[in-house]
Amino acid sequence: MPTLDNSVVLITGANGGLGDQFVHQALTLGARKVYAAARSPHAWDDDRIVPLRLDVTDGASITAAAQIASDVTVLINNAGIIPPTASYLELSKDDLRASMETNLFGPVLLAKAFAPALIAAPGAALIDIHSVASWNAFGGVYSASKAALWSATNSLRLELAPHDVHVVGVHMGYVDTAMAALAEGPKLKPEDLVKQVYDTVAAGGYEVLGDDLTTMVKAALSGPIETLYPDLQSTSEGARA
Repeated sequence: MPTLDNSVVLITGANGGLGDQFVHQALTLGARKVYAAARSPHAWDDDRIVPLRLDVTDGASITAAAQIASDVTVLINNAGIIPPTASYLELSKDDLRASMETNLFGPVLLAKAFAPALIAAPGAALIDIHSVASWNAFGGVYSASKAALWSATNSLRLELAPHDVHVVGVHMGYVDTAMAALAEGPKLKPEDLVKQVYDTVAAGGYEVLGDDLTTMVKAALSGPIETLYPDLQSTSEGARA
């Protein structure tokens, strides 16, 4: 069974609002060390927190982090970016590649780099932060990258299960952090989402559906495409008028 008690946790994107909660709640739950990873890590007022410089889009940086943090028992892939536009027609090639590098390739390569440490550790876990956008294409390449990460997480879950590494995927709508500052509508509190994640890990669950919107969108996947994208119906009706 995965556990946070006496664990060593590495959290990417630790400088953000969600990352900060992952750091502090891990310590509250008994983690003995937390690697707070970011491109530009800041100082923390706690000796149990180890700032770690990590660029998830750089292979050498990932390799170096895996060597430094070879005692990790819980890896949380939290780092992510949102492109400047949700339109594929307006998106630059560089922004397309950057989104996939950060939101998909980075988490997968981190899982690969830290797999030996996780496999060797009792009660190990891998946690990937997805989004409701994994199941709805409103975000353009952001949605595509999160959908691909969802699939990768499922594959990693199957591959790591025989080694007793527990894999959890986290899906949610907007969270009240700087990343979603301009978004309208209800937002989850970071502390509430992180509590759900850690509760799911402790219970041996595999998936977190952070809010009602996410639950509704996942359920709609089994229905006709017009249910998930009602604008298609109005567009086609308008074209026939």
